[in-house]
Amino acid sequence: MGMLRAQALRCVRVILDIGMHLKLQIPEDAAFYPSESWTPELGLEFIESKSHFPNHFVASEIDRYLGLPGQAISYKVGERVWLETRDSAKKNHGATFDLKGWHTKALSLGGMGLSQMKRELCKI
Repeated sequence: MGMLRAQALRCVRVILDIGMHLKLQIPEDAAFYPSESWTPELGLEFIESKSHFPNHFVASEIDRYLGLPGQAISYKVGERVWLETRDSAKKNHGATFDLKGWHTKALSLGGMGLSQMKRELCKI
């Protein structure tokens, strides 16, 4: 349940990151403030209602995302590349695939861009 709760928070973060920084309008068919533009105040209300995390935590999330545009989206894109390359490694190695070993090798690569990460992870 904890993983699902964290994933729900990440989804909300993407909506807020994009909506607030691009000053997008909330879809007119949405149940949450239809046709209004995203603001930090609406963002706070949205994240409180959708994430089920404590108010003091989600308030800091709004500040965090206002200060670092694209953070939520970058995380999700990176996660997607990571999962795709891991799935590819599982298919390539079949029954001999070692999840813990793959993660250990992958993490030992250190920081890098996504294109390079994908190339390096495909070698593992």
